[in-house]
Amino acid sequence: MKRHSIFFVTERKIEIVEAEIPALESGQVLVRSINSAISPGTEMLVYRGQAPQEMAADESIAALGGNLKYPLKYGYAIVGEVVELGAEVDPDWLGRQVFAFNPHENYFVAQPEQLLAIPEGISVEDAVFLPNMETAVNFAMDGQPLIGEKVAVFGQGIVGLLTAALLARYPLESLITFDLIPHRRELSLANGAQESFDPREEYVLEAAKTRLSSPSGHVGADLVYELSGAPAALDQAITVTGFNGRVVVGSWYGQKRANLDLGGYFHRSRIKLISSQVSTLAPELSGCWTKARRFNLAWKMIAEIKPSKFITQRFSLDEAAAAYQLIDTQPEKVVQVVFTNS
Repeated sequence: MKRHSIFFVTERKIEIVEAEIPALESGQVLVRSINSAISPGTEMLVYRGQAPQEMAADESIAALGGNLKYPLKYGYAIVGEVVELGAEVDPDWLGRQVFAFNPHENYFVAQPEQLLAIPEGISVEDAVFLPNMETAVNFAMDGQPLIGEKVAVFGQGIVGLLTAALLARYPLESLITFDLIPHRRELSLANGAQESFDPREEYVLEAAKTRLSSPSGHVGADLVYELSGAPAALDQAITVTGFNGRVVVGSWYGQKRANLDLGGYFHRSRIKLISSQVSTLAPELSGCWTKARRFNLAWKMIAEIKPSKFITQRFSLDEAAAAYQLIDTQPEKVVQVVFTNS
């Protein structure tokens, strides 16, 4: 029995590396992977060589030690079954289905405190969406939508779709979305958005801003999310934001630069740009909220939304190169790709 791990070797090059499975220490467990999900945002920056290589992979995740320099294992959404226990581990862990923030591989060793038991009633294909759902919950918390607000979301990839699904549960006046890909716009409408636009169409931003107007005369969105991963979309998000509105920037652009026009409309509009990232909680929420509480809410939303419906392709680990190439070259065909280990 060998461990097979996906390695990002250099720009747009993937290899499967075989190694011995380490012997368990007394407080560790061995997990056999069932499936894992590719992050089409963060992982594609790593795949394309657009992530800053000197940056820590993720200081909040033990399995992602080191920086983003090639070669590296990466990934942070894996579901598996505990198949072996160290001498001091509670026997109740054996056979349990768990989630872990761990790179893509068929077996991995972890400590029980690094694992999250999958709640009863949630399938393994829904459970693999936990990081994306937690991110969507975090965006909702950071944006703080109010009753009756007008909200827009740029980007209807998997995180954008989940964020829109959460926002659709609020008593908003309106919820509109933007995406380049027709299929994603269709999913967005089915997911609770009232309208979904192609941001490249002529005059679409002006038309959307007009539709976001209220009878009181306030023009533009109260709250806008930029989740597309495209720096140019941040300028578009500012364009549709109304006076004193908020723009939550959830995209990570890596080494890509955002060329913003801040000298005109933005200058006098008191628009707030809010950085949002799931590895931390907003300080003003820390009195009541913990990461554990946010995880519990994310699990609840997974049970309600059942995000496995957004899986568009399934690959084995051995087909990893083809999976990343598909996302890179044919994004119009992809919403969520998962690796399966049967």
